[in-house]
Amino acid sequence: MWKRFLLLAILGSAVLAPARDKPENWVQVRSPHFIVVSNANEKQARRVADQFERMRSVFHKLFPKLQIDPATPIIVLAVKDDKDFRALEPVAYLAKGQLKLAGLFLTTLDKNYVLMQLNAEGDHPYSVVYHEYTHLLLSKADWMPLWMNEGLAEYYENTEIREKEVAVGEPSTANVLLLRQNRMLPLGTLFTVDHTSPYYHEENKGSIFYAESWALTHYLRVKDSQENTHRLTDYATLLAQKVDAVTAATRAFGDLKQLQTALDDYVRQNAFHYMKMAGTTDVDESAFQAQALTILQADAVRADFLAYNERTADAQALLDHILQEDPNNVSAHESMGYLAFRQGHLDEARNRYAQAVKLDSQNFLAHYYFAAISMNGTVAPADETQVENSLRASIKLNPSFGPSYNALATFLGMRHRNLEEARMMGLNAVELEPTNLSYRLNVANVLLLMERGKDAEAVIRNALHFAKTPQDTATAEDLLLRTEEYAQAQETSRQFNEQLKAGTAQVTASGNVPEAEGASASLPAEEPVPKGPYHFMVGVLKDVRCNTPAMDLNLVSNGKTLGLHTGNYFKLPFSVLNVTLTGDLNPCADLEGKSAKVEYAESAGKGAAVVVAIELHK
Repeated sequence: MWKRFLLLAILGSAVLAPARDKPENWVQVRSPHFIVVSNANEKQARRVADQFERMRSVFHKLFPKLQIDPATPIIVLAVKDDKDFRALEPVAYLAKGQLKLAGLFLTTLDKNYVLMQLNAEGDHPYSVVYHEYTHLLLSKADWMPLWMNEGLAEYYENTEIREKEVAVGEPSTANVLLLRQNRMLPLGTLFTVDHTSPYYHEENKGSIFYAESWALTHYLRVKDSQENTHRLTDYATLLAQKVDAVTAATRAFGDLKQLQTALDDYVRQNAFHYMKMAGTTDVDESAFQAQALTILQADAVRADFLAYNERTADAQALLDHILQEDPNNVSAHESMGYLAFRQGHLDEARNRYAQAVKLDSQNFLAHYYFAAISMNGTVAPADETQVENSLRASIKLNPSFGPSYNALATFLGMRHRNLEEARMMGLNAVELEPTNLSYRLNVANVLLLMERGKDAEAVIRNALHFAKTPQDTATAEDLLLRTEEYAQAQETSRQFNEQLKAGTAQVTASGNVPEAEGASASLPAEEPVPKGPYHFMVGVLKDVRCNTPAMDLNLVSNGKTLGLHTGNYFKLPFSVLNVTLTGDLNPCADLEGKSAKVEYAESAGKGAAVVVAIELHK
């Protein structure tokens, strides 16, 4: 997706800059939408915050319908010079002869960082930041083809925020020279390039792809402005309506051969137009809050950036130093938790986040990760309250973070309580991230727990529109099939109950409804009533038999067989531990022969034990 590597998976032995000759003065300036941390003076830090707020204001005016603020805050690390910058930049750029960066935008699922050098040179020293900021704004526009996404990022990376005006779309000298010296891709090819295309991945072709994407975007934007047309908007509308990229281009832009000729002429002209915007923005500098940071506080920010930037050894060394000096440093525990989580050490990660929560962390991510990692396994009864409290705290601290709502919906659903609240939590997650398929399927699962099979069907059918891969489609269709079976069982039960009330129902000695119209239907089993305390048993699941929604199975352990039953397996909480599933779990097909830890209770009757929860493991 991105022209420049931002979050590299390359680990190295590079070390931090030598020990400081004298203590540095660090300052934090918090504006409405950014947090600037700098080792320059407060005046410079405020200037950086002002620049970024103005940049945001520019994009807000350019994209009034876009949600331009991410769910997680953007933290700007503004360092004084090249030495401080190199102590933090990706390892790959430290080698001799590598591209010299002036700034970078690092974005992950839960963090957004900008690293910038205050004494950088050049006409557009922060073009990388603007390029990736554009990608961040367009990240939810999954209908957008790659050329348009990269073309817009290239176009806006040449934004220049001056004292009294903003220049947008200044020409890219490098792209113009490259296109004049090389043959452009046919537009029919450009429009169909995707992430698997060699034109995107191979460096010699990738450069042409980026340059031509910029040129076409620049040409269309200028033409739309000069001729009072809206071809780019028309094109985007057609794409959102599922029209293929080439057909949409022909309908919006006209004859593609003529467009190719016009584009060739465009890159060979002597002058290029760009847009100027008044520099007055809606930035209220009086709302900026500044505070001095201690060295340990600043080191904690730097260590977290290094952790997310995958300079693991440097991050670990700095975090060890911080915790040696201050064992109760909340931020350091959070960053340690992230490092452990990324390395797959879930127990250590949970303990680190638990310590941060205990220290009254005000970071929504610490609460979310503690709860999410805890939910990855079987949550001990003693921990359930803290897990729920942390999810609610995460939502309170950041109401714009969808995963916390989704996790709370899952937590409540697995415990079959407050199901209406669970449904609302799931809907909140969907509202925040409308294209997230898993959120929508989770809402359907909650509806099944509420015995609203038809509503769950409708949700899944709508969710299918957001499937992006064949695996996504298969997962949704599998859940839809099982939901349809469940809804049919509900309808059979409803009809039979109505017949019972009317005195017209007939039941055979075997407990089945007599055959009618060439089909037979089983009387849906009643939910068994557990009796006495819950127990745990580890073994292998055998003889899985489904009569939707009921399920019977055996658990074999050390030569002993325990019979288990549930009247509705859609209500049964499943979890996995160190097991990878290829898709959503289908209990009727996937449990046979699996090792599992089963929570169960004795039945109030004389039948099999009541299964309460199943955890699959290796």
